[in-house]
Amino acid sequence: MPQDYYPVLLALGIGTVVGLGMLIVSQLMGRQLGGATKLSTYESGVPLLDRSRKRLSIAFFLIAIDFIVFDLEVAFLFLWALVMRDGGWPLFWAVMVFIGLILVGFAYVWRKGGFDLGPQRKTGLVPNPGLAPNQEVVR
Repeated sequence: MPQDYYPVLLALGIGTVVGLGMLIVSQLMGRQLGGATKLSTYESGVPLLDRSRKRLSIAFFLIAIDFIVFDLEVAFLFLWALVMRDGGWPLFWAVMVFIGLILVGFAYVWRKGGFDLGPQRKTGLVPNPGLAPNQEVVR
């Protein structure tokens, strides 16, 4: 019985050795042929301007979470489309309720400003009530 697994183990071993070999050769060639430019950090076709870590706006993460939630909900509609004919009208109305809930959630996020990535709107509050409209703060 264990001899049945020898081809699988052989394939896994060869794949591991070939993969590690390619990584090691790539690393060595990069160090030998690339120099300092090859070893520098490079992302999305643009070299880094500085090495400091910048803070990201939480709005980007909120948009990502909203995208994942709505994208996963819509993924369920593909499964529904596969069994629509077998389910009949009760399944159709159940999915209409599901779509209605998706739209309610979408409207809620939109109303709360979850999709706004632009600059914050002015709230009408005066930042420093002791200053005249044209007076600047001297620090």
